[in-house]
Amino acid sequence: MTEFNRVAKVSDIPDPGKRVYELDERLIVLFHVAGQFYALDDVCTHDDGPLGEGELQGYAIACPRHGAKFDIRDGRVLSMPATQPTGSYEVRVEGDDVLVKLANGSVAEAIGDAEQSSAEQIGTAETGVKTMAVTEDGVREALKQVIDPELFVNIVDLGLIYTVTLAENDGKSDVLIEMTMTSPACPAGPQLLQNSKDVLGRIEGVGQVEVKLVMTPPWTPDRMTEDARDQLGIF
Repeated sequence: MTEFNRVAKVSDIPDPGKRVYELDERLIVLFHVAGQFYALDDVCTHDDGPLGEGELQGYAIACPRHGAKFDIRDGRVLSMPATQPTGSYEVRVEGDDVLVKLANGSVAEAIGDAEQSSAEQIGTAETGVKTMAVTEDGVREALKQVIDPELFVNIVDLGLIYTVTLAENDGKSDVLIEMTMTSPACPAGPQLLQNSKDVLGRIEGVGQVEVKLVMTPPWTPDRMTEDARDQLGIF
């Protein structure tokens, strides 16, 4: 499908509101927020939950199964347990008609291609094509994919990553991470530890991954980056 296709009438969906449609054998959710329309795949990338049945809050849609949130404007993940974006499609309005274009794949596919390219730059390909070695900066950049499910900010900008240690082992780089939590009783702790390990394990060139939880020194808001402060409205 290469053209825009009429999916709905502007008047069909309240503002704010959403509705599920089938287009080219694909279920999509059409959102109407602040006078603009957005289209996503009707699927949570965590467990294929129906996003169209979730709760819409501003520009965020929450999966009704486990609460993973996505930005309706581009499909990006806003909170765990999802780690990958869902499909997002170009929308335009002609009169009272809302049109959606599925051509050239989804935004999610484009993001996936970019993530794969980044991983190839971080690791060393088994094909013999030499790429960039695993570095501390590359590891920290990859860990930005891990989002605190309560604050909706990645763990690097929150200042939760204390140390990154790399060790060469049989042609690969073993990675040891020491990270903390915003509080000793953080309920998302086990989830953040596992997601960090999963993200690093997908980097080409990385061998064994160990993620250790440390509480010394205690975390304080001073460890947050300016980006994190901006997201949380701390000035």
